[in-house]
Amino acid sequence: MSALEQRLVAVFGNADARTEPFAHWLLSDVLPDEIAAGVLDLPFAPPRIGDTFGKRETNNATRTFFCAANRARFAVCEDLASAFQSEAVVGALSALTGKPLAGNSLRIEYCQDTDGFWLEPHTDIGVKRFTMLIYLSKNPEAAHWGTDIYDGERRHAGSAPGEFNRGLIFVPGSDTWHGVEKRSFDGVRHSLIVNYVGPEWRTHSELAYPETPVTAS
Repeated sequence: MSALEQRLVAVFGNADARTEPFAHWLLSDVLPDEIAAGVLDLPFAPPRIGDTFGKRETNNATRTFFCAANRARFAVCEDLASAFQSEAVVGALSALTGKPLAGNSLRIEYCQDTDGFWLEPHTDIGVKRFTMLIYLSKNPEAAHWGTDIYDGERRHAGSAPGEFNRGLIFVPGSDTWHGVEKRSFDGVRHSLIVNYVGPEWRTHSELAYPETPVTAS
């Protein structure tokens, strides 16, 4: 097991489990400093976009994934993808959430959201079997930039802590309403979104290992 895999397994073992308004887990100190710095040093400029209309897919052409091509170009993409593809990490996440993940495929997105970005409350599409967000903004205001969560009536129920290197995990379901409220971003909202997606996922170019579903120890 690599040092990064060991770190992630330990982080997941110390996750703060919450049950309201739906089951989710809060994380602290998710990534080693050098990995977090490596992500922030990637040479991708924040996309210049207009209104998202509350959906990331509105601007699909400007999105960045740790796909096979970027794994080959950038060591940090390869390191993170390799860790989240590993049996040890997949097994730890399955144990944490109670969700079997073997047979699904890894998808990691690097997001750089700027002022004007927002997401309407949504539950994630069913093909996403697992969702994890890692917040990487160092702006002092970033504490208030975490994902917003809602109850079954779509009433705002709180926000995940958005400080640097904090994280949020949930298993998408009919009750996992979340989004990003309209607010001012004085800087760039950096984050990683880690998903494991089912075999029916169509956009293979977004996947870290398009031909290799994960297994679990």
